[in-house]
This record gives sequence, C-alpha cells and structure tokens, in this order.
Amino acid sequence: MKALRQYLDRIKPNFEKGGKLHAFQSIFDGLETFLFVPNTTSKVGTHIHDSIDSKRIMSMVVIAALPALLFGMYNVGYQNYLLAGELAEASFFNVFFFGFLAVIPKVLVSYIVGLGIEFAWAQWKHEEIQEGFLVTGILIPLIIPVNCPLWILAIAVAFSVIICKEIFGGTGMNIFNPALCARAFLFFSYPSKMTGDSVWVATNSILGFGNDLPDGFTAATPLGEIGVGADVPYTITDMITGFIPGSIGETSVIAIAIGAIILLWTGIASWRTMGSVFAGGIITAVIFNSLDMTPISWYEHIVLGGFCFGAVFMATDPVTSARTGFGQYVYGVLIGAMAIIIRVMNPGYPEGMMLAILFANMLAPLIDYCVVQTNINKRMKRLTQNNK
Repeated sequence: MKALRQYLDRIKPNFEKGGKLHAFQSIFDGLETFLFVPNTTSKVGTHIHDSIDSKRIMSMVVIAALPALLFGMYNVGYQNYLLAGELAEASFFNVFFFGFLAVIPKVLVSYIVGLGIEFAWAQWKHEEIQEGFLVTGILIPLIIPVNCPLWILAIAVAFSVIICKEIFGGTGMNIFNPALCARAFLFFSYPSKMTGDSVWVATNSILGFGNDLPDGFTAATPLGEIGVGADVPYTITDMITGFIPGSIGETSVIAIAIGAIILLWTGIASWRTMGSVFAGGIITAVIFNSLDMTPISWYEHIVLGGFCFGAVFMATDPVTSARTGFGQYVYGVLIGAMAIIIRVMNPGYPEGMMLAILFANMLAPLIDYCVVQTNINKRMKRLTQNNK
C-alpha cells in the first residue's frame, strides 16, 4: 500500500489545477479517496472530528447487505435444482455457483452503469464523486427478480441515478430512495419482467451449472399465491430461512436479521425507524386478522415478501427518512401500516412495501417539520407563561 500511496502522490500534480490532466480531477479524487482516507484537516472555523464519515457509513451498509446477497445467490441455485428434481444430487458448490453466475452480472451492471454516470456527472459539474451509489449499487440487484434482463436493469439504474438523485443535487439531497425508484421504474415500465410466476426462478443452465427447466415454467411467490386465493405450500421455517421464490435478497429473514444487527450495533441505522416499521406492520396485520380480512397470520405478513428487507435497509436510509426522534416513530409506523394495507386491500398487488416507503419518503420532510414546529410552539408557550 505504501508503494501505491507513493505512486498516487507522484501523479497527483497532473490532476490538480494547471496539470495536463486537470479535466479528470474528479475521477482521480474519487479513486484516491476510495483507496485511502483523506488526510486533509480543517484550518479555520468550528468543526467536529468524527471517525464516521460517509464512506465508512456506506461501506458498513454494504457489509450488512452481504449476508442477504450471499444467501440470495444460494437460493437462486437452490430453487433451480429443487424444481428440476436434482437437489439431492447437487453439491453445495454447484448450487451456490449457479446462483453466483446468475446474480453477479446484475451486480456488475448495477455498479458499472451507476458509477459510470456518477463519475461522468461529477466530472461535468466539477464536483467530488460521492459514495452514495456504493449502497444503491448493491441494493438494486437484491430487490429484483433473478430473471430481470440486464438491459432493463441498466435502464432502471440510469433512471435512478439521473432522475431520482442527481437532478436533486446528488447524494444527501434526494427525496426518494434511489434503489426503490429503480424498482418502481421497473415495476411500472416493464411489469411482465417484475411480476407474475415466470420471473422468480432462473430456468437456464449457466456454464454447465444448473438445469434447463421446461419452457413456460412458472413458480409463484407466496404472496403471489395468496393474492389469487391459493394455499401457500411453504412452512414458516421455509419463510424464515428464505428457501422460497422471491427477489434475490428479500427471502431470508435470518440473513436480513444479521444485516440489521450490524446496522444497529454500529449505529448506522435508526432503531426507532426500524422498530416502528415492524410495530406498524404487526398492529395493522393483527387488526386485519381480527376482522378476518386476510388469509394469513400477522407473523406471516412480516416474514413474507420484502417487508423485513424494506424495514432494515430501505426505511432506515438516513437521507430519505425522517430525522427527528419522534418523527422516526411516526415515519416507521406509517410505512409498516401502509405496506400491510396495500397487501390486504389490493389483491392484485400483493407486495406493498415499495410503495409504502416511497410514499413515506415524500412525507418525511413534513413529518419532521411538524415535530420541530410543535416543539417550538411548546417552548414559546412555556417561555410566555414564565414571563408572566
């Protein structure tokens, strides 16, 4: 690393003002700060020294998402071998490597397209390259079906970065969660590639791994089967472990729980927001169960679909969620309740987490404003009473 540091120091003058490669200063700065922690310090004015910066925050979220990604790779292979009737003869390596070959292109496309646009945008605007897409780049592949075509994914990533983030001012300024914007774009622009029974299981062998399943093969998600009135052929153990069809990173409650522990232990995610999402979902599901309006129990609502993944990785996004303490409670309960309401009241759309979080993103500034204004009014009233 010392040799790399010396090399970067040697070529750095070429990218500074007046250097022959000054036009690419943003790209060099982004690469340098990715490899090494900046050693610049503030010289004047009030400042706070903190060991947590945006790069460390983003890196920790990526680490927290790795269990869901790795399990998602295995589950992709598991579903293929299971439905081909060859799971008993397949080794762990064969199952995992088939899923790896199916999923890793989506991760690569997400990062290549997203970071390419981020670099080009920063270069055009002569700004620093932000680390925000480190998280978005890994979350987008986790919330899509395995059969989503790469070219469609590339368009969705471009839409997310340009329309949902950069035009608002870049990382930290966006109103809506970029990863969920990509999923919403896919859902409404290419619904046949995001819903139905034919998008959840990889049906073709890859480099000699996996099986070619019959043409027209289908496998519905549990929520999809519930939406059409069918019984769910999975046990609660299957639902918690994640060995069911679904989006790549959303099926395993255990893998998501590991990520939640990492985020809460490091203080990256708000326990108020995360806990409130679950509280709102559970309370709403219990109410619907008491009214006999839903065929599944409250805990099945929580462990199925993208509820857990959304509560842990999407609702807690510090940029698009509420920031006041009490506001985070309101924000979380709103998401949890709305997700269950959409599921129960709209059978044609069995998964409501995406729309619930995007709607709450829109209301987060209003929630914070109301909380702050309420506190101001209370203090003004108390001050007035004390002066009498």
